[in-house]
Amino acid sequence: MSTVAGIFQSRADAERAANNLRSAGITDERINLLTPGTSAEEVEETVPTTETEQPGMGSAMGGAVGGALGVAGGMHIGATVASLLVPGVGPVLAAGVIGAALLGAGGAAAGAAAGGALEDSVEGMPHDELYIYEDALRQGRSVIIVIADDDAQAETARGVLKQAGAESVDAARENWWVGLRDAEEAEYTAQGGDFKKDEQVYRRGFEAAQHPRVRDKGYDEVKGYLLECYGDDCELTAFRSGYERGQSYQRNLKEKYKG
Repeated sequence: MSTVAGIFQSRADAERAANNLRSAGITDERINLLTPGTSAEEVEETVPTTETEQPGMGSAMGGAVGGALGVAGGMHIGATVASLLVPGVGPVLAAGVIGAALLGAGGAAAGAAAGGALEDSVEGMPHDELYIYEDALRQGRSVIIVIADDDAQAETARGVLKQAGAESVDAARENWWVGLRDAEEAEYTAQGGDFKKDEQVYRRGFEAAQHPRVRDKGYDEVKGYLLECYGDDCELTAFRSGYERGQSYQRNLKEKYKG
């Protein structure tokens, strides 16, 4: 299995795309919706919550708000719909089998396996893309993630999402970096680095720090994992500088959006 994702300007656009996916023969349990939710106060007041923690994610509160809920236009997502408070993001509505697990709610999702068991049950969990989804949610945008059975279904999903006006994850990733690039160039240059020469390696380090497995963990603490994933690049000064700045970026987001 693999995942295909598209980012939409509004929840209504994402829901229409989800219905188009259904019309193309993709079943509800393959469709996942992430969208900015209610305020933290409303979630706490109206939804029973439990505090859970996923490594690298910090604490998140998730409350099951129903199974097989109708979302819009007759669309039903059969697995779960949960309201979450995600560190560094804020309140999020996660509908579908992987939504709550991906954002760190784990067992808080009704009808789903608890904790890591849910992740183990879904191949291709898009952890490497999580920070892109989070950035979209912070901007008030919505994300559709399709768990495709095979290459043919993945291609169908890509076509439907593109036709519905979705921004691709690759395009969103580039736009995300463009928004950060000037500040990172100034920081690296101030340290005596050659950003034009080292940008690619620096960016790899910065993006590596966004993975939920290593968030809040220092470079030396996870160097073995980084070597496994990024090879010798992770031992370069530019990579380490990018990683440390990426960690700072995550800390600043959590502070800015906490509560």
